[in-house]
Amino acid sequence: MDIFRNKNFCLLFFGRILTNIGDSLYAVSAMWLIYDLGGSSFYTGLAGFLSILPRIIQLLSGPIIDRIPIRGILVYSQLIQALLLLIVPIASFFDVLTVGLVLTITPILSICNTWVYPVQMSTLPKILDARQLTKGNSLFSVAYQGIDVACNAISGVLIIVIGAVSLYLWNALGFFIGAMLFAQLRINSANPSVKLEEAKSEVVINQVHGKSDKVKQLLADYKNDLVSGIKLLTQTPLAKLLYGIIIINAAGGATFSVLPVFSDKLGGPDLYGLLLMVQALGSVLGAACAPFLKLERIRLGLLYAVAFIVAGIAWSMSVYSPLTWLVIVFYGLAWFPGGAVNVIINTVVQKGIPQQYMGLIFSATMALSGIAMPLGSLLGGMLGLWLDSYAVISLCGLTVFLVGCYWLLDKTSRNLPKTEHIHEGFFYFRKEPGSIRSANELDI
Repeated sequence: MDIFRNKNFCLLFFGRILTNIGDSLYAVSAMWLIYDLGGSSFYTGLAGFLSILPRIIQLLSGPIIDRIPIRGILVYSQLIQALLLLIVPIASFFDVLTVGLVLTITPILSICNTWVYPVQMSTLPKILDARQLTKGNSLFSVAYQGIDVACNAISGVLIIVIGAVSLYLWNALGFFIGAMLFAQLRINSANPSVKLEEAKSEVVINQVHGKSDKVKQLLADYKNDLVSGIKLLTQTPLAKLLYGIIIINAAGGATFSVLPVFSDKLGGPDLYGLLLMVQALGSVLGAACAPFLKLERIRLGLLYAVAFIVAGIAWSMSVYSPLTWLVIVFYGLAWFPGGAVNVIINTVVQKGIPQQYMGLIFSATMALSGIAMPLGSLLGGMLGLWLDSYAVISLCGLTVFLVGCYWLLDKTSRNLPKTEHIHEGFFYFRKEPGSIRSANELDI
């Protein structure tokens, strides 16, 4: 527990907990409110599409994250979300709340939230020793999923007792408090020479002297960093893992869009909250067990293959279980393997990528891995109009299973190195075209 002696880590960790409370309660209340106002799986699918679509912006935000103060991003993103959340209870008070208004706010909130996670993950290597990274990632995952467990466990009851609209008000409070904690962070920029304030100053000076070359150079550097980040992820042995995760995330988006309909048929908001609770519980148990299971000693590709084969089987079995409690158990088990391997892949990126590019790579990773979720959510909502929700969820589980089988059969994926063998610089990062390679490719 010596990691908590680090003040910056404590502020980041507890700020994450508070903002995760807001995120978790919002995720449940928003989907149920939209389903209640719209009365169709199409609207929940559209909501999932709109909430996840802004993740693509993460692909564009990466080079910016590495250039501006971390504290500012965290504080202002929380304040903006808090103010946006207050719109819903105010609209409800004046009796002007509509499904269209909720759907409009959803993507704006997501745009703000797309900055937070990559910033937090890119900050960890700047405030922790290399030996503490796996522990830090595990604690972050446990906190994130643990909050989901706690909030989802009571979300169904809260929706019934105080209503989904009132949850928006409490969500806003969580974001306000989180912003206050993040405001106390003291972290040096990984590349202070290119902070946003200095970049703006250069632009002003260049305008005074009648020069625009610096502005063009700034945009050119941004473009080069963006392209380099994508190349780093798509031209290394990790690429096939990334493509598989894109498909799995599409399946997750489709499942999430029909889950309110599925829950309504079996038990209503109580069951919906329970399913979300065991989903988070499975993930948090996986994340918590990751350091103790010694997963760093297993080849990365083999680990991912076995994990998602098991997840796909449990995913499909959950909807066809004869008893409701078995549905809950199998659905929770489906998320355990993913929770464990997510800790490992974060450690892989943090250990193998130079720190000055950490924000860029985490943004690109999340954008590319989540790029299929909006389409998957929209597709799931549309399929829910023609197919039974049972069939949609089981089809998604089968998709996850097949991706795991592909990784197991593919030689490149199966032979990816163990996490413990990856060190800083394992993935070489240079801006010259075609120069991005991994140490694995260089036989190091």
